[in-house]
Amino acid sequence: MDQKRLRVCLMNDSFPPVIDGVANATKNYAQVIQDELGEAIVATPQYPDVEDRYAFPVVRYRSVDTTRLIGYRAGYPFSARTLASLSDFRPDIIHSHCPVMSNTLGRLLRERVDVPLVFTYHTKFDVDISHAVENKLIRAAAIRMLVSSIESSDEVWVVSRGAGENLRSLGYQGEWRVMANGVDFPRGPVPRDKSGALRAQLGIPAGTPVFLFVGRMMWYKGVRIILDALAMARREQYDCRMVFVGDGAEREEMQETAEQLGIGDRCLFPGAVRDRELLRTYFSMADLFLFPSSYDTNGIVVREAAACGLGSILIRGSCAAEDITDGQNGILIEENAQSLWAALKRLSLEQMHAVGEHALQEIYISWEDSVRRAYDRYQVVIDQYRQGHTTRHFEWSDDFLSFMCYICRSIAYARTVRDRGMRRLGLRRDRPEE
Repeated sequence: MDQKRLRVCLMNDSFPPVIDGVANATKNYAQVIQDELGEAIVATPQYPDVEDRYAFPVVRYRSVDTTRLIGYRAGYPFSARTLASLSDFRPDIIHSHCPVMSNTLGRLLRERVDVPLVFTYHTKFDVDISHAVENKLIRAAAIRMLVSSIESSDEVWVVSRGAGENLRSLGYQGEWRVMANGVDFPRGPVPRDKSGALRAQLGIPAGTPVFLFVGRMMWYKGVRIILDALAMARREQYDCRMVFVGDGAEREEMQETAEQLGIGDRCLFPGAVRDRELLRTYFSMADLFLFPSSYDTNGIVVREAAACGLGSILIRGSCAAEDITDGQNGILIEENAQSLWAALKRLSLEQMHAVGEHALQEIYISWEDSVRRAYDRYQVVIDQYRQGHTTRHFEWSDDFLSFMCYICRSIAYARTVRDRGMRRLGLRRDRPEE
């Protein structure tokens, strides 16, 4: 297929300085498109004192600090200035990676520029909602609104088959297409002297098995399973070190739990690692990646580990375990500490490394390959949209968003007229607008 250079508007509620899988996906989509395929722009909530130094433009819009509740700031999508900036980019397609504020902004922009909106479902939002909202009625209403927002998209993508099944379980009735995420690491581990230096820096004795976890420090990521398994290992005098890379609201509680279980001296919590080459060194340093999470829909970190020749232990039947053959390119366990400990004690270092080598050869996928596949699909979606063949469901909120788009357009026009008049009179505004 001959590729036309498309202008792609990407939207997500989380974006650097936030560190999570979806923020990483959004950044890599924009980077690959801008560097190799077309033009990209990213719309995301404002963060204090953030400077965006990317090859592509980033439009930041007003936000509210909700990091304690959901891990990132919530944006205010009804901004005339933001819509005007994105409209001036003249996108061919809009791609939203979050079904809440980003998708609302995407729907507003669609009303204004009349191009298709693609949505990617990355996260089990019902789990996030259940953690943030205690009232069952409010929780159910929030899920209905989320599904309604997703169904208003012109095409829905999911990052794994399990993610699609989860979305269907929430009441989504439409079609979905699997579009797997990639990895921005090159194929292969860092040089051995570099990973060895990190081991020494962390005070890990030579020959001691090192296990790694990378992700948001939240209990629902399976961290308790890891800690309990390590406590079993200690009781049976199995010496190892466990490195937890990441940050989150429950990190301090996890460290306290490790101390209470008597394994505080075996657990290291270096915090979030923003330097990608340093993170790659952490992956290359470890002997096995422990990711007993049934929450994650794709597990980019599993493929990041594979890129460095590091095999993973995963929950059997989880989304992260898709494409894993037990004992070959990964290790599958039941969702409990006993099963994790049983796997750890039966594996030699040589077996762990063999699994990592198979993972490198069999499940690694680069962001270039992933985004090129998505880019090919963009053109199909655009053609279907122009021919009126998209699968979007019109929702009750579409009329409201159409009205809000009209209001935002009117405000933007009024500001333009006012600014022209002030320039003619030689006047200037004293305060910048939001």
